Amino acid sequence: MRWFKTLSIITPILLFAAPAFAQDAPDVTKLAGVIRWGGVIFAVFVIVGAMVALRVVGNVAERLSLRFTNRRPTIQKVESIVRFAVYIIAIGLALTLSLKLDATTLAVVGGSLAVAVGLSLRDLVASFIAGITIIFDRPFQVGDRVAFAGEYGDIIKIGLRSTRMNTLDHNIITIPNNKVLTDVPASGNWGALEMQTPFDFYIGVDQDAELAAALIREACLTSPYVFLEQPIPVLAKQVILQDYIAMHLKCRPYVFDCKYEKPFETDVHFRVAKAFREHGILPPAVLHRQVDSPAAPRPARRADPS
Repeated sequence: MRWFKTLSIITPILLFAAPAFAQDAPDVTKLAGVIRWGGVIFAVFVIVGAMVALRVVGNVAERLSLRFTNRRPTIQKVESIVRFAVYIIAIGLALTLSLKLDATTLAVVGGSLAVAVGLSLRDLVASFIAGITIIFDRPFQVGDRVAFAGEYGDIIKIGLRSTRMNTLDHNIITIPNNKVLTDVPASGNWGALEMQTPFDFYIGVDQDAELAAALIREACLTSPYVFLEQPIPVLAKQVILQDYIAMHLKCRPYVFDCKYEKPFETDVHFRVAKAFREHGILPPAVLHRQVDSPAAPRPARRADPS
């Protein structure tokens, strides 16, 4: 909606500014001859129809996602493509209906667009081009769980100007598309429902690390959120944690749906904490070693005078 409002505001400004770049003196009658005044009314109806169509597409996609949960990523990707198609078709029809597209008109519009790109609309056009690049290059997709610029959440919309993210705190973050191409986004699932969710555990270096790894793996396998088609490796290494020598255990299970990442993490940590208590596995602590004092040297034996 903001895109169409912006277009309706800037189009008259661009058309009136175009004669300044022509060789002849500005002539309002020439500009009036470029516009199809009867088609402008139909162009308004086209824009309104496109807004209604976008609302219908969003509602249908939301209902289908709730009904067919396993097909949610595919439904969201199709919705994003349909939105782009509606944008492009509506803009093309509006320009075709309201302008006489001959050689003079194309030159006027081209000059106006050149000024817009060079001045106030350069960021908007850059975001528009970046949005098309995102659709084809696909650094992430609608429905992906993405980390970007210190924010972490689900991509809910990829528009012509910006990308919207719903964080785990249910904050809607709007990211300009040109920022996405200059930064490094990280996608956790990249179009799939399942996603790897690494968990970190620390135990004392004097504890049974093999038993702890087995308990962690069992906690992951028995969780109702685990995706069993992927392996569950548990990696171990010795680290120094806040002046404590500790054993670091990292497991990498998959959750069957990325939206259950945090419930999965909570469930596994509860299960591991209970298992550690039952088997007496303790957290890192300062170890005090007792070193025996070296034996006193024995006196030399004297030779027997006899």
